[in-house]
Amino acid sequence: MEKITVTITTSSSLKSVWDKWTGVEHIVNWNFASDDWHCPKATNDPQTGGKFSSTMASKDGAMSFDFEGVYDEVIPQQSIAYTMPDGRKVQVTFQTENDITTVTEIFDPETENPVDLQKAGWQAILDNFKRYVEQ
Repeated sequence: MEKITVTITTSSSLKSVWDKWTGVEHIVNWNFASDDWHCPKATNDPQTGGKFSSTMASKDGAMSFDFEGVYDEVIPQQSIAYTMPDGRKVQVTFQTENDITTVTEIFDPETENPVDLQKAGWQAILDNFKRYVEQ
């Protein structure tokens, strides 16, 4: 199955983008796709072999799940590669040029939901990250 790509650009510094992407005190403020969801808990060990987990939950308490994985490779302020428990792979790159930082995620889709729905959901989270990092 073809990989899915989502991306954002921001005028925030690479250091700020990296810190807000990897710091649990920040992850809980942006890692959800819509205003009726939130991320009440996150753990992160951003190093090769480290693990991460983010609890994504509807604010009404009806739904909740943990998004988690193990880091295959972490190159600070450049890239992150990880594997989810179902074996799907994700590559995140951080690039900066002329004071513009670009974050790109390329991921293996799952088979339960349509590709366009998955892309929209991941893009919504990335857009939320952009809003958070620019505030």
